[in-house]
Amino acid sequence: MSLNPLSNPKGVKLLCELCQKPAFIQCTRCRVTYYCGVEHQQADWVGIHEKICQLLIPLRSVHLSFLSSEEQRKKQEKEMLERRRHMVELTRTTGQKLLFEGKHEQAVPAAMQSLRFSIDVHGLDSIQLVPSYLILAEASIGLHKLTQAEEYLAQAQWTVLKTPDCSSAIKSKLYRNWGLLCAAQGNFDDALRHIADDIYHASEEFGTDDIGTSGGFFHMANVFFRQNRMDVADSLYSRVTDIWHEHLLKLVLARTQRPKTPAGVGAVAVELKREEPESLDEAQEAEAKQVLHSIHDIREQSANEDNIIIAKVKHALAMLYFLLKDISKAKEFADKGKTLMDSSTHSRSPLANHISEFSKVISRMPIKKEHDYMNTGY
Repeated sequence: MSLNPLSNPKGVKLLCELCQKPAFIQCTRCRVTYYCGVEHQQADWVGIHEKICQLLIPLRSVHLSFLSSEEQRKKQEKEMLERRRHMVELTRTTGQKLLFEGKHEQAVPAAMQSLRFSIDVHGLDSIQLVPSYLILAEASIGLHKLTQAEEYLAQAQWTVLKTPDCSSAIKSKLYRNWGLLCAAQGNFDDALRHIADDIYHASEEFGTDDIGTSGGFFHMANVFFRQNRMDVADSLYSRVTDIWHEHLLKLVLARTQRPKTPAGVGAVAVELKREEPESLDEAQEAEAKQVLHSIHDIREQSANEDNIIIAKVKHALAMLYFLLKDISKAKEFADKGKTLMDSSTHSRSPLANHISEFSKVISRMPIKKEHDYMNTGY
């Protein structure tokens, strides 16, 4: 990406997008973003700027004072507010996605942009800033900057404490991050206590069997795994698998037609199609990949693992990649899951029926061509 060196007029102070120090180069694509050097420009580009480069132009170049009427000014202000709200959602989702992908350093610029736009929209003391602080905290934990992570979490906690009507969803994420920090510090008892609070608040907000709650179960399982308490960890990993498997199955059934259904599941299929669950956003897709692949790898490495448990994880991954339109990977996991179920004593179970039907659908799909997923016969 090309850059322009800057020679600022007297009295004009341009600041780096990442560190807020004096800027000396400019992005030549949007021409409204500045950096102290090439290193910060590259970090911002990879983290978030590539996505929002052109979106920043109307936000940073508009001049309300040039409008001829008050009506035009109010219309422009409303449009700018909507643009900023969109940027909050886009940057926050991108930051969360990068965290789930393990790209902690890249998540920082996205989280910083999310925080800036949240301040523009909601003000400095709003509870709406907390999700951005939490992304910055989790990124700091991943980068082993634990003191910095604690500072972000303290800021988030203070905002939560002075907001009586704070949602359970935000409290859940706050306690989850405290749990992750304690686990990174090796304080497993406090980690479990915080993650238990996370699960409690997530259950209040979403229910006990929702993907919004499953993350707490997953991180709790990881703590027990690190303590070598495999019996508890295994049960929690199974709970996470069940939650994601059910959610992905709803999405798959809602996006496909089922003219013929296995005995006993027809009514369920009709009900699921009526509900039309929402698609996964980018962050949820990345979370599903991280969680299910982690559990899959743990199951595969276990010498005495039940084939049915592994088959369920493989079926969940197959459905996930089907929804992501990666048919090659979907076929791979579906075939392996079916092989495991066919060799088990539960070859006539509802799970076996779902895997068998799904494998038939996947086998008819071209790998490298566009396909109509809404009429697959599953």
